[in-house]
Amino acid sequence: MRVTFNTKFNQGLDGILNTQQRLLRAQDQMIKQTKILTPADDPSGSAKVLGVGQNLSQLDQYEQNSIAVKNNLGVEETVLTSVREAMDRARVLSLASGNGSYSAAEREAVAQEIEGIQQQLLDLMNSRNVEGGYLFSGFQDGVKAFSLDPSTGKYVFNGDDGQKSLQVSPGVTLPVNDSGKVVFDNVQVSPVPSPPVIALPGPVSASVDVVNPDIFNSFYVNNYDKITPANNTFSVELTAPSNYQITRGGSPLVPPVTGAYTSGQPINFNGLDIVINGPAGAGQVDFDLPAPEKTNILNTLSELMVALRTPGPVDVAFQASVSKAVGEIDAASTSVASARSAIGGRINVMDSINGSNADLEILATQYQADIAEVDFAKVIAELTKEETALQAVQTTFSSITNTSLFDYIR
Repeated sequence: MRVTFNTKFNQGLDGILNTQQRLLRAQDQMIKQTKILTPADDPSGSAKVLGVGQNLSQLDQYEQNSIAVKNNLGVEETVLTSVREAMDRARVLSLASGNGSYSAAEREAVAQEIEGIQQQLLDLMNSRNVEGGYLFSGFQDGVKAFSLDPSTGKYVFNGDDGQKSLQVSPGVTLPVNDSGKVVFDNVQVSPVPSPPVIALPGPVSASVDVVNPDIFNSFYVNNYDKITPANNTFSVELTAPSNYQITRGGSPLVPPVTGAYTSGQPINFNGLDIVINGPAGAGQVDFDLPAPEKTNILNTLSELMVALRTPGPVDVAFQASVSKAVGEIDAASTSVASARSAIGGRINVMDSINGSNADLEILATQYQADIAEVDFAKVIAELTKEETALQAVQTTFSSITNTSLFDYIR
């Protein structure tokens, strides 16, 4: 076979180019720190690396979501702690205001401090989250959660009961806020019977006051009838010669509630004092159980301030107003405590999940390294080998290309 100069030249050039290609590949592997430069290098490994990369991106997103959840819950917990402290102070003042020795000036001083607490609570209930939205407005975080309705003089909730959530793991989504409707605007109003009505002539006047809120609240919960309104009407019937009987919806109670009637003397009935003035023997006084109603701490404090600023002695009606306020403050405090407890539970779950996610990230990164990460000792050796080979090929090529027939005609 005849070997021409062109053949030798091309063979030498191919050797240089192939060696340079292997050298460049080794250099790329070192620079990019991966042994899979293109999918063609390892189709199976390349697919695995792609899947692991997507998993790591998802874990990174979960981490970002966890940070957002923790920041928002931290803000909410701080706000609720301040709310609870303000409520505790309002409760202390409410109990103190029931002191019969307080003068009108002292009651006004208490009312002024409660008014300050009310404004503090309004600011806290309209707090913003780390993104600048209103914390307790539900999904409508661009709307102020609570405001005063000038037409009614009551504080109203303007948001909704939505609860935004973020995914912190493949199967776990955690709420990042609580609606003010649930936390603050869900306080059961302490029930107070309707003003008594003289249904049958005989009595001159009558009053019905709550003297034991705990007993009456329990009675109310167990006896209010949502289906049959007539069953919420109770009557004190005066019978001859000087007795009374209490009926419900026109029917005697079981067991019957009866007793001796004395004008002006209280009739004790499930935490109520019923006082009727007038002759014995005939007449009827009716009162109703009110429908269940929800309120918030702001309206409770407004009503308490009205009671404190109303001139008059510390009588049964005033004490009933104070007891009502204390009961509603206690209910509001319980709601806030429940929300804080729920936040603590979410944070604990999130911390546990973050730990699991961190472990998964370490394992995924290690697996990705096992598949694609370059062995530096091996690639350095390969790089040195290819550099040496390139030098040898270049030297050989130079020697061969510089040879001609004139070198042999001497």
